[in-house]
Amino acid sequence: MSRLHLAEQSAVAAVPAASWNALVGDDHPFLRHEFLHALEASGAVSAATGWEPRHLTLWRGDALVGVLPHYRKHHSFGEYVFDWAWAEAWERAGGRYYPKGLSAIPFTPAPGPRLALAADVDPLEARRRLAEVWEDGELSSWHLLFAEEAEVAAWRSACPGLIPRRGVQFQWRDHGYGDFAGFLAALTSKRRKAIRRERRRVAEQGLTLHRLEGEAIGEADLAHFYRCYQITYLERGRQGYLNEAFFARLRRALPESLVLVQARLEGAPVAAALCLQGSHTLYGRYWGSEIEADGLHFEACYYQGIEHCLARGLTRFDPGTQGEHKLARGFAPRRLTSLHHIADPRLRAGVARFCVEEAAHVEAYITAAEQALPFRSPA
Repeated sequence: MSRLHLAEQSAVAAVPAASWNALVGDDHPFLRHEFLHALEASGAVSAATGWEPRHLTLWRGDALVGVLPHYRKHHSFGEYVFDWAWAEAWERAGGRYYPKGLSAIPFTPAPGPRLALAADVDPLEARRRLAEVWEDGELSSWHLLFAEEAEVAAWRSACPGLIPRRGVQFQWRDHGYGDFAGFLAALTSKRRKAIRRERRRVAEQGLTLHRLEGEAIGEADLAHFYRCYQITYLERGRQGYLNEAFFARLRRALPESLVLVQARLEGAPVAAALCLQGSHTLYGRYWGSEIEADGLHFEACYYQGIEHCLARGLTRFDPGTQGEHKLARGFAPRRLTSLHHIADPRLRAGVARFCVEEAAHVEAYITAAEQALPFRSPA
């Protein structure tokens, strides 16, 4: 069988969408050609924003047989596995940390596949071919973020020098609840009452919640959502990473993946949460509100998502980053592993020590979080 040919692409548009999507499937919407192209075509991802596309593609003759999103990063914003301290320490020592290589989905801390290969490609050969990019001398490092555990294991087998870094997120899973009442029945009495009280309080403030999917999300709905999304960032003194053109492109190109939770007061929308969905998972990603209302964030961003999963047969709900407040609402900790190639042996040794020490703290945190989950003990 002919050797794989490795090529870098300066834009995802350089690769035919049908060929790309044939490899990645439809379970993880963020790896779809449409999502990555919306990021780039809108200007949210570009060399000017510090995300320089250098997607890695594998070919056998004229046939595309492997794709890996890849960027030359000129900073560490928008990654959610932060290495600012590594960069600062290395540059203080006289080194150059940027540009670095990054395989991740920009601004999207959602675990999922990163490398997609045709069924007849040797995964070991593919990863070793891709690893050649790290050795070109222009990059200080390469980082694989939010990959699934099986993919992490495969990378570590192909490239044993990669440094693992532990992390955690909180996700909800359906354990055969049937409906929201069944989910509540699995919780302790205290938590069950607290959630009912939170939801009742939202209704008492005159708010109603509505879930819109796909083509039912109109231009006005999206424009209102975007206004709310920007409000969330402006409250912290900055603009959101993503622009309105990105969301408009996403609505046109990938409508079947969109779920908009809209809160209304006297019939008018006042808050919104935009989610994406694959064939098994709902991903809660973007939120904003024009009003202050007790419990509204929990209702729009968590409880509506759980109800949607139960109604649509989705088995997992990934509501995004941040932590402990999700535990009380039935979101369990999920272990994550990022991988890091550091070119210089001096920096590599320091990063490896740090990651070993950090891993012990992360594991202790996960153990404590698991003990704090509000589910009833088995009878």
